[in-house]
Amino acid sequence: MKVIFFGTPQFAVPTLERLLAQPEFIVKGVVTQPDRRRGRGNELLPSPVKTLALEHQLPVWQPERIKKDPQTIDRLRQAEADVFVVVAYGQILSQEILDIPKIGCINVHGSILPKYRGAAPIQWCLYHGEKETGIATMLMDAGMDTGAVLLTAYTPIGLLDNAEQLGQTLASLGADLLVETLLKLKDQGIQPQPQDNSQATYAPLIKKSDYAIDWSRRAIEIHNQIRGFFPDCAAKFRGQNLKILATVPLGEDYWADLPPTLSLLKENFNTFSSATAQPGEAIAIVKNIGPIVQTGEGLLLLQEVQLAGKRPQSGWDFANGMRLTVGEAFDVL
Repeated sequence: MKVIFFGTPQFAVPTLERLLAQPEFIVKGVVTQPDRRRGRGNELLPSPVKTLALEHQLPVWQPERIKKDPQTIDRLRQAEADVFVVVAYGQILSQEILDIPKIGCINVHGSILPKYRGAAPIQWCLYHGEKETGIATMLMDAGMDTGAVLLTAYTPIGLLDNAEQLGQTLASLGADLLVETLLKLKDQGIQPQPQDNSQATYAPLIKKSDYAIDWSRRAIEIHNQIRGFFPDCAAKFRGQNLKILATVPLGEDYWADLPPTLSLLKENFNTFSSATAQPGEAIAIVKNIGPIVQTGEGLLLLQEVQLAGKRPQSGWDFANGMRLTVGEAFDVL
């Protein structure tokens, strides 16, 4: 089966690796986003997918706007591919492109469709506190993740999973599901299932304002925001920007999901919860663990943080190094 692969970020890499390792497939070329300037040095860097493609000496095409690039579209036609595989490519394909491959265009999407259609399904499912998610392979049409579903695979979400960790799990799951999907399509062993549009939810691009922590919200809501939009959620501390990288919500609903290293928090919870404080104030600083902050409803342990210009550090190292005191406030950006 001749394949053209469309993808850009690290999430897409396991699927391309799996295709390259399978003798049933020939990857004829890779389409990825143009190189972008990234990092502190503002260096022009290739996408993770391009890096892998070049390691395997594959043709790589990087149109700025693929729908408006006749040269790339001609190359896609000339490849005479059986299927286009699309994994987090980052551009919308026109109907003209969707019509090129013999079998069609197969998308690997990071949710159980029709839930979380759109650009950031992993992030928003965490933000909304979902306990389960998965991968769907889909026969693409001109809509935004509206095509008929081919196969699905599920995975549970742990209370402390963040977007990076869940993304790694789903990337591996998606690679396996894509190979299974293509082999079954080849043998005509799949009946595409139309999506129920009435059940659709959406996962739009994340805006800068989504990263600001509002301490008046519930502890579990803040926790889900921080792990969903990892590693970019932030607050103010003593006038400086402070990224909050990992938190732990405290209380009866969460003890069973916490590691034994945090059992001390359960033992002392009644003492913590009896404190009176405003949202954003530190109500306790637990030795070797970190600061506990009052929210609009419930308590939140700051497990890992990062001051602007500094390396990430544990909540305890931060509290110790900054000589944080009970009653000090973490402010809204």
